[in-house]
Amino acid sequence: MQKGAAAERFFSDAETFNHIARAASEYPGAQLYVGGNAALIGQKLATNPDLKILLCGPVGPKLHELLDDNVIVPPESMQETDEFHLILEYQAGEEWGQLRAPNANRFIFSHDLSNGAMNMLEVFVSSLDEFKPDLVVLSGLHMMEGQSREVREKRLLEAVTSISDIPTDIPIHLELASMTDQDLMSKIMHQQVFPLVNSVGLNEQELLFLTQSVSGPHASLASWNGVPDVGIVSDILFWILKKHGRTTDKASDLSRIHFHTLAYHVLATVDGYWGNQIAAVAAGARVAGTQACATETIDTDRVFLKAPLEFVTSHTEAPSKISLNPGDPVAQWHREGISFHFTPVLVCKDPIRTVGLGDAISAEGLLYSELYPQ
Repeated sequence: MQKGAAAERFFSDAETFNHIARAASEYPGAQLYVGGNAALIGQKLATNPDLKILLCGPVGPKLHELLDDNVIVPPESMQETDEFHLILEYQAGEEWGQLRAPNANRFIFSHDLSNGAMNMLEVFVSSLDEFKPDLVVLSGLHMMEGQSREVREKRLLEAVTSISDIPTDIPIHLELASMTDQDLMSKIMHQQVFPLVNSVGLNEQELLFLTQSVSGPHASLASWNGVPDVGIVSDILFWILKKHGRTTDKASDLSRIHFHTLAYHVLATVDGYWGNQIAAVAAGARVAGTQACATETIDTDRVFLKAPLEFVTSHTEAPSKISLNPGDPVAQWHREGISFHFTPVLVCKDPIRTVGLGDAISAEGLLYSELYPQ
């Protein structure tokens, strides 16, 4: 909260968690929303009337009721009770004891064993033959932190086998979320999940944690100080795609990373695989401003610019310096076969809620992204 950073943690004591969840749900002003990264991305995509979404995850009766009509849930995914995630939202300037938040954000905690065990992954993959999707979105790997190391390692290998069964002509996007276990992050990146997916979505906390977990560039940086430095972000994104992406001799499909932070977004893509990046990154930035303020379009009275107006594109090689042009707000640069598209975000001054923003940003960016046939 002191850093205004989004975070999510597993709450290991089931009895205490259920007591808190019960108290929260019985509170007179309690508000229930669709939760879970996959469901939130599905809901966002389902607002497009031309799309049908297949959602496989543990879906209880209340969640099922809240889902859009365009979201199809296979019978095997239905369960008798709902899993609850508890969201603590705070505004910029709010205080908790000695702490004062520099900007609005949230802390999420849950005792979600079904998602932590990725119970529905096999159901999902087996449903794809009939559903014939144009895109697969995976999320929830961070929830495996609630499992013991042995269970987690076994389940991760099983998950990798399942993901490998997805036909290669269907693009796969992986949405990351807040994590604390460096060993799990390292396994996801190095040898298991990253090479199987085409696209990754993440925020500044996840990007820094990722490079710290595998001793990548700028790994000695303990935490961000204010708005993340664009040059540092760019260096890490470049390194991920260069070392673990489709640019190497490695058997990897990864060719796109959508990075989002409060003040700006960067879409990094390996040349030759993706198109329409300007529209995709701009659409993600637009939805960040409208969803946080709960408005149909950007209300200029309710937003402000927090992005740097000038920045360098790297700290590890001779950088170029970029100045933002309001008339053409998506800045572009290239580096060894990788293209970067940067856009500022019109940040909501008094957000209604911040939870689910990253999912909405990634969903909207995917909707506008064009994958070239290979």
